[in-house]
Amino acid sequence: MKVTDHIINAQGKTQFSFEILPPLKGQNISEIFNQMDPLMEFKPPFVDVTYHREEYVYKELENGLLQKKVVRKRPGTVGICAAIQNKYQVDAIPHILCGGFTKEDTENFLIDLGFLGIDNVMALRGDAVKTETYFAPEKNGHSYAGDLVRQISELNKGTYLDTEIENQAKTDFCIGVAGYPEKHMEAPSLDSDIHFLKKKIKQGATYIVTQMFFDNTKYFEFVKKCRDAGITVPIIPGLKPLATKKQLNLIPHRFSLELPDPLISQVIKCKNNAAVRQVGVEWCIQQSKELIAAKVPVLHYYSMGKSDNIKAIAADLF
Repeated sequence: MKVTDHIINAQGKTQFSFEILPPLKGQNISEIFNQMDPLMEFKPPFVDVTYHREEYVYKELENGLLQKKVVRKRPGTVGICAAIQNKYQVDAIPHILCGGFTKEDTENFLIDLGFLGIDNVMALRGDAVKTETYFAPEKNGHSYAGDLVRQISELNKGTYLDTEIENQAKTDFCIGVAGYPEKHMEAPSLDSDIHFLKKKIKQGATYIVTQMFFDNTKYFEFVKKCRDAGITVPIIPGLKPLATKKQLNLIPHRFSLELPDPLISQVIKCKNNAAVRQVGVEWCIQQSKELIAAKVPVLHYYSMGKSDNIKAIAADLF
């Protein structure tokens, strides 16, 4: 079922969802099920599965030369989505990126998803890999998420890259895109960010999931700006509980966002990460309660490979 249909069927009740990482190469699918099992009692209508593109590493040889090696640390997004839908009977949403994909790769990826009965995709540009200063698309790939959205929309109409294909079957994907309440790190302003977000909606995206934020005011202001700009699709807030002191520095740098001073003060006073984890859970619960009161369609949690703190939050709310 499409995300938009789940939202309609909920009739105004806030739903619970979360995002998972594929296991590291060499680990078993049971790693994913162990994360998900504790959360399924809260009846998520859908679960997101991230995609991790290839990276390049350089291995020094005995002669002193460097050998370039391609690695993917977390493969398996499509297979994991199929396994989740089969085991739990919930919709699994694969992330699909511009980075690492040609347009032909994208089309074939989408065809596979259609064969598997996957109804939703999350269309993202993706970040630059470690060897890039700035994001660089594949040759004959997409530079922007909006272009990726357009290709998915065209396939929904039965338009393939090869226009000579006969009996062009239409796909029927519900397309999600990312929104940034504190603007994307590469955007010159929030207004310009929303301008391009609106273009993604015009190109066929039907819902938005936000980057994590820790101050609900940022979300509410973002939603108002979107509505004022004529964006009417559901805007799902993305949340993450803090879990370590290190994240005080890591998260603002990595995701280009601000942490509220009261949260920072509480974390600094913690004697260990167990205490930080409790602070993070309590802060996220209060965020969630305010968002539920505001009748957001879904609360979407970034698990980052851990589910115990997400379960503690969900148990208080759902």
